[in-house]
Amino acid sequence: MKFSKQEVIQAVGDGLLSFPITDFDQNGKFDEKSYRERLAWFISHDISAVFVAGGTGEFFNLTLEEYRQIVRVAVEVVDGKLPVIASAGLSVEAGKAFADAASEAGADGILLMPPYLTECPQDGLVEYARQICDATDINVIYYNRGNGILNADSVQTLADACPNLIGLKDGKGDIQALNKIIKTVGDRLVYVGGVPTAEIFAEAYLSIGVNTYSSAVFNFVPDMAVTFYKALRQGDKDTVKKITTDFFIPFIDLRDQKAGYAVSLIKEGADIIGRPAGSVRAPLTMPTQEQRQQLERLVGVARSF
Repeated sequence: MKFSKQEVIQAVGDGLLSFPITDFDQNGKFDEKSYRERLAWFISHDISAVFVAGGTGEFFNLTLEEYRQIVRVAVEVVDGKLPVIASAGLSVEAGKAFADAASEAGADGILLMPPYLTECPQDGLVEYARQICDATDINVIYYNRGNGILNADSVQTLADACPNLIGLKDGKGDIQALNKIIKTVGDRLVYVGGVPTAEIFAEAYLSIGVNTYSSAVFNFVPDMAVTFYKALRQGDKDTVKKITTDFFIPFIDLRDQKAGYAVSLIKEGADIIGRPAGSVRAPLTMPTQEQRQQLERLVGVARSF
């Protein structure tokens, strides 16, 4: 870790968060050279933290050894300029192994993903997260999504039990539930917007005190992503409305045409702008040629901003 706990909290809680895709070569293997170039390009923009091997980075499709390499490369390239957060999860023991790998590579924290597959009671989810938190010294942000949704009381219990739990990332988009968590737990945690294409929720997030979110589209339209975030924080409603109307709503319509496109379209977009990262791994699939053409038009729209 190169940043203090407070520095990580500040970076995660106020600024645009970037979630790079993971580069694969034509044989589907991790492409370190391409990934290094992508990260160097990422950090040349106005962002506050880098989240590697996340949902957009296909954490669910990576082996532990690939993950070790990805986090190591990220820490080397970012080189202390910004905090580096990596994912962990799947099961308690797998989560501990990923957390250990992240810590050994020098990451500043982990984003704790939901458990794999099974339905989970609230006390079981708290125990799942607590055991992983207790097994590592690095900062932990809990990802509240999928089958791992914690309610306000459970978040409070977990926050009380785990000093290294620093944040909660919302992956559900239930503003009422999130507002209840924020009002219950308060500033003990930092809160991050994390639904797919989080910009569409950005105004609602901001209204309840969530100042930042994960931007997947930053992977292929970074300048527009930064413009949108700055306009949001500055109260420039006209710019926010225009970008939302002209880019994000059509993008969401395209994204919703097929499950998994929240990731697949990002990789397609990276290819369109000349920064290819290979194809997604199964069970995800890449967009069709017609969908690519629609995305190309949206990239043109984004460039106008």
